[in-house]
Amino acid sequence: MLKRLHHAAIICSDYQVSRHFYTELLGLRILAEHYREQRQSYKLDLALPDGSQIELFSFADAPPRPSYPEARGLRHLAFAVDDVVLCKTMLEAKGITLEAIRIDEYTGQPFVFFADPDGLPLELYQSCD
Repeated sequence: MLKRLHHAAIICSDYQVSRHFYTELLGLRILAEHYREQRQSYKLDLALPDGSQIELFSFADAPPRPSYPEARGLRHLAFAVDDVVLCKTMLEAKGITLEAIRIDEYTGQPFVFFADPDGLPLELYQSCD
């Protein structure tokens, strides 16, 4: 039945800041961008190279995330990469702060956490393939 993740939806507090972060700093490709006048809200559809997507929304009075990172719901969003060390270095050169690289105790693969402009926990995970 389920084949793969189609998209993850993210609500941001500052649309322009988050748009810049996901498109310019992380390099996601814009598929579509819409301003919904009746909701005074943007919807930005972003694509990763494998076809999965992120929907970035803005809502004027969206409440903040209750706590970090152990609130109920989505714990973090992980992106597969070929080389965690290289990606970490590239993002740090763009001014993004990342935690120290860790090793997954079950797979032996390196991973690292960082946050988007609203503090949403993001992860880079080195692909096994």
